[in-house]
Amino acid sequence: MKSIAALQSIVTPWSDGLEPSDAELDAIEFEMPLVLAEVDLLDAEIAVLDRTPSDLDAQRIRRARRRMLAARRNLINRSIAAVSMQGGAA
Repeated sequence: MKSIAALQSIVTPWSDGLEPSDAELDAIEFEMPLVLAEVDLLDAEIAVLDRTPSDLDAQRIRRARRRMLAARRNLINRSIAAVSMQGGAA
């Protein structure tokens, strides 16, 4: 039986293209406000998994949900604006 380490270059060949491209980094940066808002919402929800949410916890979850929805709305609006500017008049 051969070790997978001996065959690693065959199984997962190393490529110089493993680094993200500039376009991929721009896309990540474009979506980062939404990602951070989703993380805040997840943190608020995880905090109350093992207990009954207090009024303060419920407020924190509502606030995080509103921030996440606003970030999603802004991302969609910026995407639509970018597409409409690239495409010109319809």
